[in-house]
Amino acid sequence: MNQQVNSGGGAQTSTSVERKGDRELIVTRTVDAPPSTVYRAWSQPELFRRWWVPKSAPGISLVSCEMDVRTGGKYRLEFGAGGSDTMAFYGRYLEVVPNERIVWTNDEGEEGAITTVTFEDQGGRTLVVFHEVYPSKEALEEALQGSAAALAEQLEQLDELISSMGE
Repeated sequence: MNQQVNSGGGAQTSTSVERKGDRELIVTRTVDAPPSTVYRAWSQPELFRRWWVPKSAPGISLVSCEMDVRTGGKYRLEFGAGGSDTMAFYGRYLEVVPNERIVWTNDEGEEGAITTVTFEDQGGRTLVVFHEVYPSKEALEEALQGSAAALAEQLEQLDELISSMGE
């Protein structure tokens, strides 16, 4: 799998989705803001909840968003489509280096990935690299049919949020 998703800004703002081997997925996008701004959008719940849910997911919203973004901290994201039918995703932050790197677990099932996102300064812009390692080929296949399929859209939404922040 190797996919380029353009957001209308040309190749410089496109999102790349690449499968590496049987267990890894890498999604990259360059955002027109410094790493400190991108990190803030990723680590502050009031900003994170504005871009994380794919707009193409009809009626789905982030019902609750608890994030203690520090090494050893925890997160819990609860999604719902109205009513009381919700789904929770949760885990632990294994490593947090502000403005550089966040590593977390996905503990909602036995086949959860270890996710690493890095923010690399590129002269005032930020190369965001979202890297997931799954415990098995089957777990990656399942993720590609579910939430991982929306990562390109989510990173486009992150870029849109940051553009609207005017920083």
